[in-house]
Amino acid sequence: MNSFLSTVEKLPKGHPVEVYYKESDLIQELLLELADANPVEDFQKYFNIFNQLTTIEKRFARKENQLFPYLEKHGWEGPSQGMWSFHDNLRAQIKLLNDYNVEKNTAKIIDNIPYLVEGIKRLLSIEDMRLFPNSMELLTEEEWKDFYQGDEEIGWMLTEKPEPYPAIVTVEYVHPSEDFSKRDLTFSLENTFHYDEGYMTPEQVNLLLRFLPIDITFVDENDKVIFYNRGDDRVFPRSKGIIGREVKFCHPPKSVDMVLRIVAEFKAGTKDVAEFWFNFKGRIIHIRYFAIRDNDKKYKGVIEMSQDITDIQKLEGQKRLLDWD
Repeated sequence: MNSFLSTVEKLPKGHPVEVYYKESDLIQELLLELADANPVEDFQKYFNIFNQLTTIEKRFARKENQLFPYLEKHGWEGPSQGMWSFHDNLRAQIKLLNDYNVEKNTAKIIDNIPYLVEGIKRLLSIEDMRLFPNSMELLTEEEWKDFYQGDEEIGWMLTEKPEPYPAIVTVEYVHPSEDFSKRDLTFSLENTFHYDEGYMTPEQVNLLLRFLPIDITFVDENDKVIFYNRGDDRVFPRSKGIIGREVKFCHPPKSVDMVLRIVAEFKAGTKDVAEFWFNFKGRIIHIRYFAIRDNDKKYKGVIEMSQDITDIQKLEGQKRLLDWD
């Protein structure tokens, strides 16, 4: 018995075969206890042991519904025929003993218990010498990983539920700012561009900019407007005619001098940010200008960002829960 144990001991916890051998240990303990139990002297003790042993039905069902179908796929049909019949014989013996238990016919119980004990011992021996070694040879690792859910639905003889297989890895939370892992990309790079951090297609970039709740206008180093985002609720309207236009012609005369000074200071490198806020049509508007520079600190333009902050200014206290319901 347990000639295959040295191989089983190397299996990961929760592997279906490792679990079968844990059950085998339990069954052998129960068989020893059952052989020593005397239903005449202490019927309840005998009955408790017997009932625990009858949970072997879960083991039979897992083999028949989980293991045997995989073995059939690999061309080994013997267990589905011979061993299943063996299970049925043991089921018949258990049923017979259950009938005697109801009657408390201790004479018949004592006469028939040895047949059940020897039958289960023989089954365990065949499992150890043939069934499980051959199963390990035939089934792939990926196939063994398919077992847990079905095994769980049927159940085990063990008092403690086996660990999932494959093991569920608990990943400790890592703040995004501290995550420097390099991962295999799970998305296609077709038609994408590589930005400083990540990849996006032109369509994704366009959608991102369109749905930002901020108006953006980008003026290049030559003072020409080269981009604006087309949101549904822009603070200040824009049209296609602005593209290629000089920035000084894109603002009302009363504010042009201020805009030109901002651009001049940005180009000179003396300033990097300018911001304003004011009332506009009953709303509070926040406007910011940012100097854009490359890695060598060379001026590459200015970005203007406008945002309606009326509702933001009304916020008080804190909100940590979703209130959709």
